Amino acid sequence: MAEVLRADDVPPSAGGSTNSLLAGHSLHGEALNEGPRQSAVLMKGTGRVKISITTSNAEAQTFFNQGVGQLHGFWFLEAERTFRQVAFLDTNCAMAHWGMALANANNTNRATQFIAKANVLKTNASPREILWIEAYHAFYTSKDSAKDRRRHLVKALENIIQEHPEELEAKTFLAFQIWTNEGEGIAIESRQAADALMNEVLAVEPMHPIHHARIHTWNYKKDKQALNSAARCGQSAPGIAHMWHMPGHTYSSLKRYDDGAWQQEASARTDHAYMMAARILPDQIHNFAHNNEWLCRNLRYCGRIQDAIDLARNMVELPRHPKYNTLNRKEDNSAYDKNNGSSIKGRERLLDAFLDYELWSQMISLADTFYLEPTELPEEQARRHYALALAQFAQEHPEAGAEKLEAIDGCWKQLKRERFDAAEKAELESKAKKGEKGDANKAMVQAMEGFNSRLERVENYRSELKIWTALGKGETNEASTLLEEAKQIPKTQRARLWHRIGNRTNTIHLAAELGKDSTNEAPALALAAHLLWQSGETNQATNLVHQLRSISSRFDLGTPILARLEPIVRHIGLTGDWRLAVSTKDDVGDRPDLETLGPFRWQPSLAPAWTLVDSELKQFHLSDYRGRAVLVVFYLGAGCIHCVEQLNLLAPVTKDFGSQGVSVVAVGTDSPGGLERTLKKAKGKEGFPFPILSDEKLMAFKAYQAYDDFEQMPLHGAFLIDEEGKVRWQDIGPDPFTDFGFLLKESRRLLGLSRKNVAAR
Repeated sequence: MAEVLRADDVPPSAGGSTNSLLAGHSLHGEALNEGPRQSAVLMKGTGRVKISITTSNAEAQTFFNQGVGQLHGFWFLEAERTFRQVAFLDTNCAMAHWGMALANANNTNRATQFIAKANVLKTNASPREILWIEAYHAFYTSKDSAKDRRRHLVKALENIIQEHPEELEAKTFLAFQIWTNEGEGIAIESRQAADALMNEVLAVEPMHPIHHARIHTWNYKKDKQALNSAARCGQSAPGIAHMWHMPGHTYSSLKRYDDGAWQQEASARTDHAYMMAARILPDQIHNFAHNNEWLCRNLRYCGRIQDAIDLARNMVELPRHPKYNTLNRKEDNSAYDKNNGSSIKGRERLLDAFLDYELWSQMISLADTFYLEPTELPEEQARRHYALALAQFAQEHPEAGAEKLEAIDGCWKQLKRERFDAAEKAELESKAKKGEKGDANKAMVQAMEGFNSRLERVENYRSELKIWTALGKGETNEASTLLEEAKQIPKTQRARLWHRIGNRTNTIHLAAELGKDSTNEAPALALAAHLLWQSGETNQATNLVHQLRSISSRFDLGTPILARLEPIVRHIGLTGDWRLAVSTKDDVGDRPDLETLGPFRWQPSLAPAWTLVDSELKQFHLSDYRGRAVLVVFYLGAGCIHCVEQLNLLAPVTKDFGSQGVSVVAVGTDSPGGLERTLKKAKGKEGFPFPILSDEKLMAFKAYQAYDDFEQMPLHGAFLIDEEGKVRWQDIGPDPFTDFGFLLKESRRLLGLSRKNVAAR
């Protein structure tokens, strides 16, 4: 079979050495240790795109086109897999490595290694392909400033267009680059000109995935200009979840939250179908958590609060992994930022739902569960204390609410210490990067701005709770003075507080502003209507209820903030269910039935069956563990020093897994007789306290995808299988997973969920 690279082809920049490779590591450089290592398949619905490449393999060309479409949909994991498949089919294809570089837009180190290989192989490419390769090789290897490199890339793409005007993808990549540059401080001088460029592509191929770039170009600027693309983006590449998500940007900006929610649900379903088929964890997908947390927001605005809560809870329930989805800190110990996965985003949206809809009892009931468990992140922890404090004040427990204020003070002090430490670290890095001083200083400024904004949010929590504390003590004048001084408290909370204080003038003023500024946002409109009604402003209140009714088709009318609108509803002559039916729209394109795209929730897949033997040829079957959870660890034989270390780390915690109802099994690559070498390397006097089995033919390794299809070599793997035989958690990679403290805690959480679900059936 063909190989991706020959060992002697590895460029120095790839960092590879074939002399002392660790088991599970690529023969062709460190860049290939990461990323997908299982073969790609041809998919439907990745976009009508084509860049002709130099290859005698027709299948390689087909895969290459698929990879370009996946790039346009920001489906980077699958794009890299697809381009690696191209390299597998044609070892001399330079553009395969160009594609792998572009699939690592968020990993400059890996992208640089891939483009270096493409540059080595460009002698096999056509002059047109060389233009593509050299454009991105210069971008990744030039010593110019980041802005200059981006400007040069725009000119290089323009040159490809000028030399090859029929190359639609050059115009597409240029459109994306113009938009991307804006995020790096290079202004788009004329969006209309950029739009004209994209329309040149659409004139040739109306269903081209360039609709994605067009939505981004107009987003938050003049979104109406992208409505045509919003109606076609998902349909142009229906196999790519993010393409369904993108119209949600347009519709949300135009406050068409129901349409935004439809798009994001379509995206989630498409992702779920893919992940379950590919057997990967949800947060391995770029933008998965981003889509679902946005869907939660739109569901809240649409009054579908129970759906929002269910989805947010599901996000918190999803498998966690130190690489992809952690509730606390990333592996590099960096503070929380927008790139965290489903667990932290789900918590945020769960708190939003409880706060917006005043669901105090529901929130308190989850306070001591993993849904709202304490974290290491001071800002997130401060918000947790703040939300629970509001619930206590609302339920007339002022002492319990006031206690949370002291806890928030501690979070504020911790965040200040972290800011100080970050400033010191940034200063040292700035001095170390003498040749990149501008970029280093920019990073330092951005870090400090981030800390300052987070400190401000925590300070706002403190300021507001001081007011509630004063009210809890009956100190209305003190509360009024504090509220006058606290200018940064959100308008919704200021309105609630002035109403509680009894200041009718300020309540009416803020409620009227809320009504004006919250188009189609159900919780804010409902709050404003209630406060205006309570303040005697009957006409304004009824006008807002009429607005609410126009978006009411799927309201959860039983929630407190909607149920208390009943007097206003009766006043305008309505009784019972006052919601309007869903309206049909003619500007959203041909939408498929959501059910056809995939399931609404991700579910774990069944573990492949296996029958293996130990060193004494005793047979073991996965089915032997039915009704009991099992942790299956795939290791790469007695010759893998890191594997032996892993097994010796696992041995002392085996009893801890056992106390949670989890058996442990190790599966190695050695023959049954060869297992004796592993058994002799146990550090404990009693040996390894779990079965060690032989998979000499690698059948189980392959079935569990703990195998590199491209280099035909086994990989390390760990799989938590529940009582029903479903894989609840997994890790596959070049190195063995050894954080068993994390996995013990995660096993307890995940298996508790699975057992609860079984009991509920």
